[in-house]
Amino acid sequence: MRSVRLEALNDFDQWRAAARRLLLDAVPPDEVVWLDPTTPHDLFVTEDAITEVTERKVGVVPQRFIDWAEAGICHSDPERFALLYRLLWRLQKDKALMEARSDPDVGRLDRRVSAVRRDAHKLKAFVRFKSIADDSGLERFVAWFEPEHYVLERVAPFFVRRFTGMMWAIVTPYRSVFWDGDSLEFGPGGHKADVPAEDAMEGAWRSYFASIFNPARLKVAMMKSEMPVKYWRNLPEAELIPSLIRGARAAEAEMIERQASIPSSKHLRRTERQVEDDAPEVEITSLKAARAAIEQCRRCPLYEMATQPVFGEGPEQAEVMFVGEQPGDQEDLAGKPFVGPAGRVFDAAMAEAGVDRGRAYVTNAVKHFKFVPRGKKRLHQRPNMGEVKACKFWLDLERELVKPKLIVALGATAVASLAGSSTTLSAVRGKLTELADGTRMLATVHPSYLLRLPDRAEAERERQRFVADLREVGRLLG
Repeated sequence: MRSVRLEALNDFDQWRAAARRLLLDAVPPDEVVWLDPTTPHDLFVTEDAITEVTERKVGVVPQRFIDWAEAGICHSDPERFALLYRLLWRLQKDKALMEARSDPDVGRLDRRVSAVRRDAHKLKAFVRFKSIADDSGLERFVAWFEPEHYVLERVAPFFVRRFTGMMWAIVTPYRSVFWDGDSLEFGPGGHKADVPAEDAMEGAWRSYFASIFNPARLKVAMMKSEMPVKYWRNLPEAELIPSLIRGARAAEAEMIERQASIPSSKHLRRTERQVEDDAPEVEITSLKAARAAIEQCRRCPLYEMATQPVFGEGPEQAEVMFVGEQPGDQEDLAGKPFVGPAGRVFDAAMAEAGVDRGRAYVTNAVKHFKFVPRGKKRLHQRPNMGEVKACKFWLDLERELVKPKLIVALGATAVASLAGSSTTLSAVRGKLTELADGTRMLATVHPSYLLRLPDRAEAERERQRFVADLREVGRLLG
């Protein structure tokens, strides 16, 4: 059994040096005990010294692991070091491990990275600097914050960029940081009593918050999710929240009387691009579990308007997977993919090409219906890349669980989701290409494209071309 004590709570370079040494000594993960500065010393345990390894004998790991490890090591989970080393050990034999989102270790790290990113966002959003004056008369600013994880070092450069011209300090229970206008200095943690209780800026924060409060958009549960109650005691404006909530209904009625203006199109586009990078808290190991988990998906705003998510359908071990763009109006109501007009075109073309749809797994790159209302109708609206990337978690999960031999991308959105936004449909249509994980992909148009062609002769030519692409699918599957 090897015991390694790290001198810092979240120093990735220090952990990497120790992990390299362990790998070179071929020490398996279950024979390593990781200790951090908070762990008491045991006189009966010999602790390894951390030395830098210069030999280039450790296998190269994917960049995704490096990025996730740099964030995951900031999590407060005592087992974070062991989790990272276990993944590093496994990556020596399985280079594609980080693509397996259903793997328990990968999923565990994914959730910890998401938690660290959320905590870093809260540090940026909920820090309130208070003014103090020193003996020289210079104005300095100090703030108190209690992060759930060890994120101060990751976020400090953000405050340097935002407040370059002022001198400030942020105090947390585990560490503090000070900016003097030229350089950052880190020191030990402190206490809330180290920060002034109130200053002249308190009134300005209250006035600002009251002026931007919109009672018509009030959702108390969501507000508490985005701004947890535990942070309210550090926010001067938080003391206004109870009274603003109580008066929200009357204020909303007053806004309607004044005929409040509709948000600008720029604001709506920005809202559409906002994605909550949050993974499910449960480990998903089957399509049945995935269908249940997607009901709670909040990874992008599309869930707010759609009737329900539309997950894929077909055999659990299908040889071919068809990926479309997103569910349409009828799919949104039925909860099944490709049952509307485009689905009927797809079924007819599959039958003509001799490909049995019952043996194929059919899904979409985006699982919620995106639309714009026009009276009683809901008109299809193409999802943006932010929404496509947010939903890629579910598509990757389907691919991992179904393990198709061939993926057929139906349309440009499916191609972008599978092969990257730089890949165009025109460049790969009808060609057999290989995705990053080695899966073969064949691209063709989405059947809804055939419905939109106004010229009947052109529509028939394109339909025949689509059927020819599907025949190629049958040939590739033997």
